Amino acid sequence: MKEAELWSKVEEFFSENFDTDKHPQMDTILFLIGVQELGSGKQKYTKDDKLNILHIAVCRLLEPFGYYKFSHYDDDGYPHFEVLEALPELKPNEQQILMKKAVIQYFMDEDLF
Repeated sequence: MKEAELWSKVEEFFSENFDTDKHPQMDTILFLIGVQELGSGKQKYTKDDKLNILHIAVCRLLEPFGYYKFSHYDDDGYPHFEVLEALPELKPNEQQILMKKAVIQYFMDEDLF
């Protein structure tokens, strides 16, 4: 299956399961993946919580690419990652492409397709 078809399946998953727009924003996708990884479910989050949740998602998504490695959970249950390799400087469209590939990989790894 081509990447564009896989991405359509990702978008479909979010719109069907989380009532997002047909083409959800990357931040929405990252937030929901971060909540899933944190295991905290639906609740009210502070602005700092939301940023931490986005960070969790990015680390988890880029882990298979060799940029991060899970290290431990803290006392509040938040996962922590160590940096294995600094991310290269990417243009915004290149960042978008990398994150789409990472989300597709996550869906394959987690058997969500």
